[in-house]
Amino acid sequence: LSQNLSQTPVLRELLKEAKMPGTTVKIESPELFVEPQLIKLDQPGPLTLAMYQFLTEMQETKKGVVTPKELFAQVCKKAIRFKGYQQQDSHELLRYLLDGMRAEE
Repeated sequence: LSQNLSQTPVLRELLKEAKMPGTTVKIESPELFVEPQLIKLDQPGPLTLAMYQFLTEMQETKKGVVTPKELFAQVCKKAIRFKGYQQQDSHELLRYLLDGMRAEE
């Protein structure tokens, strides 16, 4: 899951811009009849910042192993069901992660 997210350039670039409050982002749709949207970003929340830091560390590390402690801690704050290190579905985790980031907008 984390490797897939780290290889999503649009997500990485958007999170880099979201890290700087007050930034205006232009989101263009591949559909020709939809006007581009200009969105002014507020201060990112803790989950969004943790996601940015995690993806940045994955891109920059030479160790080969990255532990998403802070990201996992922030997900657990939004969805307590993930506490306790029980086996969870990665699709469910991704949904809670993205929903949590969206709620911070």
